Amino acid sequence: MTEHKILFTGPMGAGKTTAIGAVSETPPVITDVVNTDTSHSKSHTTVGLDFGQLTLPGGDRIRLFGTPGQARFDFLWKILVKNALGLIILADNSRPDPIKDLRTYLDGFSDELKDLPCVVGVGRLAEHPSVGLEDYLDEIARYGLVLPVLEVDARRRDDVVLLIDTLLAQLEASLYGA
Repeated sequence: MTEHKILFTGPMGAGKTTAIGAVSETPPVITDVVNTDTSHSKSHTTVGLDFGQLTLPGGDRIRLFGTPGQARFDFLWKILVKNALGLIILADNSRPDPIKDLRTYLDGFSDELKDLPCVVGVGRLAEHPSVGLEDYLDEIARYGLVLPVLEVDARRRDDVVLLIDTLLAQLEASLYGA
């Protein structure tokens, strides 16, 4: 059995903790505390990391880590991304400027994104369609990157599994030169 690490990141409230909980085979470890950031109405926020695990059909295990969403904890992003197999950026389309949020993570992981497979999952798109998937793709292209962008609901196991499968497909394609 081989163990792999996938890192979930994105702004506070985008669904990192929820996504990990939706697919983890064990109760996720979370480091939520009462939110003191008055710019966000969320009652609790992650200040350390989230952790869960998922076993693939062949027996390999994926360890799922989630970063804190607030940029003031970006020093943890660099620690948590070490040895990651891939990165999943979750975006919340209901936020005032979700493209600016995306930039925060594209900038924050710019060195890693040169080699690290990544997929972007956009939540709350149907309820807040003013920014579409093409807007995310355009912004990603400005960084010289080509990343899959998928509409997701972090509460739905199938949606989170699709993000993981898409990430693993990128890794497989890079291994076989596709």
